[in-house]
Amino acid sequence: MRKLLASVCLCLLLGTGAYAKQIPQPVQDFINKDFPQTNFRFDGAIILPDNTMYLPVFPAKTNDNTELAIKTSYPTNSVMSQKPDMIILDNNFVLLKVINVNGKKTVINLDETPEELQSGLLPQDILLPKGLVIPTSLEGIIGNIDVTVAEDTGLRINNTRIKGKNSTVPVEPLNGKSFYISSGANKNIQVINSNAQQPEYALEQSYVINDLKEFNNEFLLVTYFDFKSMNIISLMDEKVIKQVNFDSVPEQVLIDKDNKLAYITSGSNSSVYIFSLDSMTLKKQLKINGKCEKFTLSEDGSKLFYVDRNTNNIWVVDFDKNYKLINIGSFPNVSKIAYANGKIYVTSRTKNRIAIVDYKTLEFKNELEVCEKPVDLYAKGDDLFILGAQENIIEVLNTKDDVLTDKLFLNTNAFATNITPIANSNLIMITNALPGLYSVVDTDIKEVVKTSPLAVPVREIVVTDTVKTIK
Repeated sequence: MRKLLASVCLCLLLGTGAYAKQIPQPVQDFINKDFPQTNFRFDGAIILPDNTMYLPVFPAKTNDNTELAIKTSYPTNSVMSQKPDMIILDNNFVLLKVINVNGKKTVINLDETPEELQSGLLPQDILLPKGLVIPTSLEGIIGNIDVTVAEDTGLRINNTRIKGKNSTVPVEPLNGKSFYISSGANKNIQVINSNAQQPEYALEQSYVINDLKEFNNEFLLVTYFDFKSMNIISLMDEKVIKQVNFDSVPEQVLIDKDNKLAYITSGSNSSVYIFSLDSMTLKKQLKINGKCEKFTLSEDGSKLFYVDRNTNNIWVVDFDKNYKLINIGSFPNVSKIAYANGKIYVTSRTKNRIAIVDYKTLEFKNELEVCEKPVDLYAKGDDLFILGAQENIIEVLNTKDDVLTDKLFLNTNAFATNITPIANSNLIMITNALPGLYSVVDTDIKEVVKTSPLAVPVREIVVTDTVKTIK
């Protein structure tokens, strides 16, 4: 065993000064008193729970007030709960509401512009609403921000080829959701309403997608083959809101939603990058062993498992032990790793077997024969769901006794590839490398409860709520 090499701290990607500052905590506290679910987006945008948007204007001079009050507002004597068009706080911080005037998005245009507004500046990383009109009197607050015109469609490519029957009735937890799919058939992200079979439109991409993940129903994190950057796409704007650059090609993305972290892997330089989903900045680079792939994050976010593709050695990075790197052993042609009930489960795609290792003692416990071509694993409670691609079946392993208890036939007549949990439910969806159908499995009763049509193959899929636009 070897201990992990020292973590390498990365420089923040954002600049310094008012151009990249997050909203000061006193300002956040002031807004949260009336709107506790406000989204203070990493680029500086302030979005209230009903999607009302405020643009923050950082002052040239400020003070350190922790208890803020309104110095000036428009309409006069308005309070925050009334969502006025403009607020100037007594630390000189200005909030400009995005309003709709004659069908166009804009901000307040006063005959006499307050000094606090004239001398302030918008965050230079902010993504302004598409088609926003800035009054001439306020053009000085823009700086170098790109202001998109109303005709700018962002990444969207509309689909005009839908013919024949397109509607479908999904299982209830998927009703009204959106599917973002990397099909492998082309570069673009296909966008499908869960109540339809075919893409409504696509998000144009310049490179072939490697991995695709979502965060908070707001953003897609996308990595590409042979491209040393990860794009962050705002679903509300359908634009790349930020491009994160790496010194090697980023590959797999794992999301720890509870801790608001992402782990970005790069096998080519044996690294895992720790990425803050709050500020959308790289925090650390962890140097690990081997050409790493097949990463799995434990449910509590404390352990990161992977295999070295060159040696078939399996490793774990234990975050609770100061990023200690532990060698678990070797297993041929690893297709997936899972962790449940204190044990590590590893499948071999070609040997059709699953190995079981006790994590605490590193003792080899057992090896079982499973379905042909096991390609994915999903741990839920005491059950481990094993997806077999050859016969399109799911086998269920009880992880208390390590006994196979159930076998579910998917009947999709395709090559199954992925298990995707459906948020806030006990359901998982099984997608395929060929177009046609997807299956939904109830993990409690261990039954296939729905098979629905899907007109595109799925390499990667994420499921989100329907995204609302800025008011």
